[in-house]
Amino acid sequence: MSVGSRWRRCAARLRSLLAALALLSGAAIAQGSAAAQRIVAVGDLHGDFSAWTDIARDAGVEDLSGHWSGGTAILIQLGDITDRGPDSAKIIANLQQLQREAPRAGGKVIVVLGNHEAMNATGDLRYVSAGEYAAFATAQSAALRDRYYAANRGRIEAAARDSDRGLSPAAIHDRFLASTPLGWVEHQKAWAPTGELGRWARSNPAIVKLNGTVFVHGGISAELSKIPLEDVNRKVAAAMAKADGGPSSILFDPLGPLWYRGLVARDADAEAARAAAGSPVQNPELELKTALSAYGAKRMVVAHTPNLSGILIIDNGLLARIDTGNSRYYGGQLSWLEIAGDKMTPHAVRRSAP
Repeated sequence: MSVGSRWRRCAARLRSLLAALALLSGAAIAQGSAAAQRIVAVGDLHGDFSAWTDIARDAGVEDLSGHWSGGTAILIQLGDITDRGPDSAKIIANLQQLQREAPRAGGKVIVVLGNHEAMNATGDLRYVSAGEYAAFATAQSAALRDRYYAANRGRIEAAARDSDRGLSPAAIHDRFLASTPLGWVEHQKAWAPTGELGRWARSNPAIVKLNGTVFVHGGISAELSKIPLEDVNRKVAAAMAKADGGPSSILFDPLGPLWYRGLVARDADAEAARAAAGSPVQNPELELKTALSAYGAKRMVVAHTPNLSGILIIDNGLLARIDTGNSRYYGGQLSWLEIAGDKMTPHAVRRSAP
């Protein structure tokens, strides 16, 4: 073999060795990055866009122009974006934008379904503010409302006469206009199962497990923890697709993921459901450990039940409560939770001037 041949063979072996070392180094870096990936968790926002931007900027996941600045972080918002305040659609639009932008930097944005999103999707509009309807109104809203009335006149008149048989058609029409603000029809269309917001909401999971932490809007009851996580999410998505607001729907089950409060407070509705089913009373600490064991998790983060003074980490670090009444409707402490590895750190945020 010539000297040149031996040199080419040695050079080839050297290149192979260097390539292998590069692959090993890259794998180690990737594993280290995944293990250290920062999680930012945010609780209920209830239509307050200003509160949301104050929190997002303080957490470093959004810049002053409203774009993703979180790098490889994971942002997880725990639902109840809607109701009580006027800016639900505005917050959702921003979150949808961040969901598109974050992956370009190696990050991710996850929104967990809240009970108020389910209420909007199923026509339970008790807490929708006038400002929310106004946000959907356009120059065509009056004409659209008239067409809606004409298409549904028989049903509307029958429902009105159930409460007052003496009402004239004109009186029923006037009552409808007074109780149906401009933007109501568009709001209903957007939140229908086939509407833009309805489709988005049903794509959001009810329970998420990330790096050993389970995130859920309300809580996980002993009864729910018997159902695999993936099956819970499938059942919730199916109910959202049908706009199932019935008493047996998982969307409104007091022991379900969107409403359960028993891990953090006395829950009269859950107690009534258990009494009706002959189920035993649960010890919250044991119930929490049961749920964590069932889902192979180290800790749980919940929202839904506000504590206006700030984030609470309880049960020896097994449970974090992050609904702090962020919306001005509640006037609580603006906050976000940071999770790095096994460490959870609450952050308080100064509220900007209105």
